[in-house]
Amino acid sequence: MRAVVCREFGPPEALAVEQVPSPPLGAGQVRVAVEACGINFPDTLIIEDKYQFKPPLPFSPGGEVAGEVVEVGSSVSRWNVGDRVIGMCGWGGFAEEIVLEPERLVSIPSGMDTVTAAGFTMTYGTSHYALEDRAHLKHGETLLVLGAAGGVGLAAVEIGKAMGARVIAAASTAEKLAICSRFGADEVIDYTTENLKHRVKELTGGRGADVIYDPVGGDIFDDAIRCIGWDGRLLVIGFASGRIPQLPVNLVLLKGCQVIGVFWGSFTAREPVRNAENLAKLGAWFQEGKLRPHVSATFPLEEAGRALRAMLDRRVTGKVVLVTGNANARGGR
Repeated sequence: MRAVVCREFGPPEALAVEQVPSPPLGAGQVRVAVEACGINFPDTLIIEDKYQFKPPLPFSPGGEVAGEVVEVGSSVSRWNVGDRVIGMCGWGGFAEEIVLEPERLVSIPSGMDTVTAAGFTMTYGTSHYALEDRAHLKHGETLLVLGAAGGVGLAAVEIGKAMGARVIAAASTAEKLAICSRFGADEVIDYTTENLKHRVKELTGGRGADVIYDPVGGDIFDDAIRCIGWDGRLLVIGFASGRIPQLPVNLVLLKGCQVIGVFWGSFTAREPVRNAENLAKLGAWFQEGKLRPHVSATFPLEEAGRALRAMLDRRVTGKVVLVTGNANARGGR
């Protein structure tokens, strides 16, 4: 089979597509023919040995896939050949086949195409877990989403609206803000030209945001903690800016707020039943039309490095997905 291989830690340009043996199938495992694989910011970190999970070299990046079950182990009863599934794998997804344990698979929601499915679980799973399980976002509260045009950010905008929040989306260009508005943001802020703190205070009548969703870190975190409201919750999702900020804890005291870590990958392993409930709710929201996943571009497997570079350079809106060329892969929305 073909796979994108990382033989030494480094930039996306060091990745190459190679012919490698198909992974062996254990009695308690399922083989999936990968049709599409979502690209996420952790993929850019894992190939440079900067992520929490550190697979041994050589390996294929890629943490979420969609495709068809083509073989099941002798002790597997839950899945059958021909089932259409999403697989959550951590790494190994940039390949034509992957072998996974049954509990790492969920059915593709009815009406969802393969490309959309490949980019669904990680961004929407992260954002839903953050807003519902960690922040306990309430109907009528104000949610400020930073980096709102990216994969997790745009998912947070949609989920915030589905939960009944007023959503303020902050991003870095007019084009990105237009996408945020299209996907439900009530207000938008360009934080390259506007003062985030002053604008949020203005939009909230001086109260500040109830919940802040931050996948960016860096300077924008420094501004965000200053525009949080009393009893607010600031969600630490990641550090796409490249800088891990330092928290001025005196502001936490003065604002009576909470700074909350969000690590969806660990949550899925520690609380699989709750995660399954969350994913089922997200699938239902998709079928009800409350979620409209945005795939801005697809790339063939051979261009994985170019796709990852686009994400690193912050030229991506919504999701970017790799397609393998397997027979059933279909275009995204």
